[in-house]
Amino acid sequence: MNLTLRRLLVSLSLAFLFFTARAATAPSVAPRDRILILISLDAFRWDYLQKFPTPNLKRLATGGVHAERLIPMFPTMTFPNHHTIMTGWRPAHHGVIHNNIYDPVTKGTFAFNKPELQGPEWWGGEPIWATAIKQGRRADVLFWPGTGTPMAGILPTEWKRYDGKPEPNEIVDLGLAWLDQPAEKRPSFVTLYFHHVDSVGHKHGPDSPETAASVASVDEAMGRLVAGIHRLKLDDIANIVIVSDHGMANISPDRTIALGDFVDLKTVQVDFSGALVGLRPLDGNVDALFKAFKGKEKHFKTYRAGNMPKRYNFKGNPRIPPVIVVADDTWYLSKRAANEPSTREMNKATHGFDPELSSMGATLIANGPAFKRGVTIAPVENVHLYNLLCATLGLKPAPNDGDNRLVKKVLAK
Repeated sequence: MNLTLRRLLVSLSLAFLFFTARAATAPSVAPRDRILILISLDAFRWDYLQKFPTPNLKRLATGGVHAERLIPMFPTMTFPNHHTIMTGWRPAHHGVIHNNIYDPVTKGTFAFNKPELQGPEWWGGEPIWATAIKQGRRADVLFWPGTGTPMAGILPTEWKRYDGKPEPNEIVDLGLAWLDQPAEKRPSFVTLYFHHVDSVGHKHGPDSPETAASVASVDEAMGRLVAGIHRLKLDDIANIVIVSDHGMANISPDRTIALGDFVDLKTVQVDFSGALVGLRPLDGNVDALFKAFKGKEKHFKTYRAGNMPKRYNFKGNPRIPPVIVVADDTWYLSKRAANEPSTREMNKATHGFDPELSSMGATLIANGPAFKRGVTIAPVENVHLYNLLCATLGLKPAPNDGDNRLVKKVLAK
């Protein structure tokens, strides 16, 4: 038996002990004494749980609460949805409206891959780690988008900025090290972010063997996490919430639309492109720019800011460009001039589409003594997660856009 297989079997055996111990545990611990571990599996589409072998995640789902689908916010991008999960504010309210943003008021630029361009002025709302610290708890944050930037005037108790290097098991070990401390130094709230399924999904597509292998690696890490909790004898107080920010949809070169076929790219500022495009006319003529796309819609839809579908809840923030073009599912809007060939290899999949699409659906699993057992709930928007996280720890939530529907459906009496 090779070492990797032996480690996996040990992890699964310990995880089984953990799940078995939980089955006999009553939710009698006071909320203030609980530990909450929030896990983000970036781009872990709702159907991956059944599509691929996921023994550890399945045990967590069947032994706790599992949503049929977690509905992300529009746009279905990483940074907007992670900040919604953390704050309970919709993107138009918290201000992180995309992975790449231009603010016409400050003339500032936000870029997802440049921490130096992610200052505190971009992040509205109060993230749960700040809520916890304000109310006397310790809160540690590992790799979550935006980590390292003060939010609501506060930094986490302990934190590490995302660098894309650690493998899933290494991330779990970093989180367990934070928990392996005396009670007075141990965090009440820990969050761990895993980028791996997203990175592989973009490159190879949601149906690929590579994505299946990446899903298996994070599933193994979840087994390692629950085994570690058992080893630390935290079974009675540790609660796990696993989420993802969005799904993933196939794209291809033959379903790519060049923006330059509709407008001279020298006359516009493109704030972002891909599944959706944000455009600002350099001459200020929004009507002309809107009409350049509106009369030629094929495989996309064109909107003015403030006039998007009500269910998007995407208006009222100056960071939203005046013209938004949204591709149909599996189509891609490329920042290319008319008849310009692509100069780089295209990804096999992306996200950013309509959040109601099945391909954009995300994952929600909650397992622990604070939560109900063996419950499946209907699809629910991620804007309601912040209130659930606060209630799990007995925190008074800051003002937010969510309600208590998940508190009622997920928390044990």
